[in-house]
Amino acid sequence: MKDMLELLAERRDEARLGGGERRIEAQHKRGKLTARERLELLLDHGSFEEFDMFVQHGCTDFGMEKHKIPGDGVVTGWGTINGRTVFVFSKDFTVFGGSLSEAHARKITKVQDMALKARAPIIGLFDAGGARIQEGVAALGGYGDVFKRNVIASGVIPQISVIMGPCAGGDVYSPAMTDFIFMVRDTSYMFVTGPDVVKTVTNEVVTAEELGGAKVHTTKSSIADGAYDNDVEALLQVRRLVDFLPANNQEGAPVWDSFDDPDRTDTSLDTLVPDNPNKPYDIKELIAKVADEGDMFEIQENFARNIVTAFGRIEGHTVGFVANQPMVLAGVLDADASRKAARFVRFCDAFSIPIVTFEDVPGFLPGTAQEYGGLIKHGAKLLFAYSEATVPLVTVITRKAFGGAYDVMASKHIGGDVNYAWPTAQIAVMGAKGAVEIIFRGMDADGIAAKTKEYEDRFLSPFVAAERGYIDEVIMPHSTRRRVARALAMLREKQVETPWKKHDNIPL
Repeated sequence: MKDMLELLAERRDEARLGGGERRIEAQHKRGKLTARERLELLLDHGSFEEFDMFVQHGCTDFGMEKHKIPGDGVVTGWGTINGRTVFVFSKDFTVFGGSLSEAHARKITKVQDMALKARAPIIGLFDAGGARIQEGVAALGGYGDVFKRNVIASGVIPQISVIMGPCAGGDVYSPAMTDFIFMVRDTSYMFVTGPDVVKTVTNEVVTAEELGGAKVHTTKSSIADGAYDNDVEALLQVRRLVDFLPANNQEGAPVWDSFDDPDRTDTSLDTLVPDNPNKPYDIKELIAKVADEGDMFEIQENFARNIVTAFGRIEGHTVGFVANQPMVLAGVLDADASRKAARFVRFCDAFSIPIVTFEDVPGFLPGTAQEYGGLIKHGAKLLFAYSEATVPLVTVITRKAFGGAYDVMASKHIGGDVNYAWPTAQIAVMGAKGAVEIIFRGMDADGIAAKTKEYEDRFLSPFVAAERGYIDEVIMPHSTRRRVARALAMLREKQVETPWKKHDNIPL
């Protein structure tokens, strides 16, 4: 028995070394942690339970039968984050560059299946060079098995991907189908085809960072939801995100103790909106002053900054915040902002997270670039997302709500449950000057000025909408947290019946 225990200990030590000390040292020199070190940071101390430590590939081509390493380039299992179960896989770059083989894929699909059965989130840490070329179609088949499970799990359990090194070729499509993607600056990149292939096919000379680095995917492509300076910060922020999320689509988000009084008022909000309707202000200040303890976790902070999407809590319950940002493009809706917000709204709805919308939108962004870029269809995505949502929807109009954008931003007409407005709200088809110039075309300047004042007095206030019941109440800004908290508490057991359908056909 003693010999067998010693053998087991030896084999475990061998497996834990991955590609060996030399490759581990090389990983550290690149500023990266190993697959196992990452899991130690991500999960509660001592909670990790590993599966398939001794799995090896079965490839015999190109002399591969002489090169077998226990684990085959990926560490899989489960553990806890702040006591809540999560399933994990972490690709090991020290073993065959983390490349995916048939056996490697089977390890990942096993934890995907277990996560779905256990109805627990799954987190994948990516640091790999793509499919294992020596295995050919067997590796490609493995990718397909992983992709299929990503789709089946979508909307059932949260799926999070963290790109912590190279992620290329077929490897990129699994993260692309998960709910959130985070990257590490300077050490991670994602692309379908690398710089060498790009140069061969299109004659473009580009570096890996320029082609698919964290800056590209957080500011231009919108592929990544956030980027962090190093492995440690990225993993700690993922732990923080998981605290906001439910384990699955039936359990509901966790409720954390809050020491922040839901009836708290903040008189500074009474002067947040400037007297000049064209002067910007920071909508994040409003979110921070409404959320419990000012805590918010922003999603896609550096992409389409004219709209803010973030998780926060009210009375300890997770909520999703969607807010137009007057500091950027006056808070206008464009194609990028619409796509960003629509995806966030659909995630919240899939996992029964209430949505609080702060609205200050002068309309949709005009111009040929937007129209040629499909603004109509992208704007329709946000309209569709809000309209199909069955979670509690609470909307607060702080200032402008002009044109079709008023309808789109969780208005009463498309399903808003409780719609408030501040006294500073302006709800109209368009701004006063533009409206008057159309209605009274040809009138002299003095007449236009007089009619503009008349239009402002009549239409640019929340009371016209309130008279029709489109606004439930005009509220004092300082009472926003209390009014929103009470509305959400009232809506906590909201039920909506919708016609049976196989699935919708959102305008993609």
